[in-house]
Amino acid sequence: MAAILTGVAGVGCDAGMPAAIRESNGLRPTRNADEEEYMKKIGVLTLLTMATLLFTLAFPAAAAGPKAPAPPVPAAPAVAPAPVPAEHPHIHEALEAMRNAKHQLESAEHDFDGHRAKSLEHLNQAIHEAEICEGMK
Repeated sequence: MAAILTGVAGVGCDAGMPAAIRESNGLRPTRNADEEEYMKKIGVLTLLTMATLLFTLAFPAAAAGPKAPAPPVPAAPAVAPAPVPAEHPHIHEALEAMRNAKHQLESAEHDFDGHRAKSLEHLNQAIHEAEICEGMK
């Protein structure tokens, strides 16, 4: 039984195997030189491909190339149009409300001891001031 474990005539179990297999501990046979050269080329090409892909994704602006110059912008007209006053919706609504109040006071039947006339005077002043505000920016 000891002869089976150690091989024939005290020689190890791998005595009948080729040298290439013995050197690789029987896991796989060694490659020849052409196959090793081919695998090295494949590895280098894979590395270059991955590096190119990485740089392309990392620097997309550089990969796009230079941009064409923008077309010239036409010059602005010499005379600028008159500025249009911005709309003031709150002042506009207030003017409508004051004009409505003025109409209501004018159509009232009683004088209220002169208070109606005084209110109309103040409303006219307020309408005039609000119209000035509405004309401003």
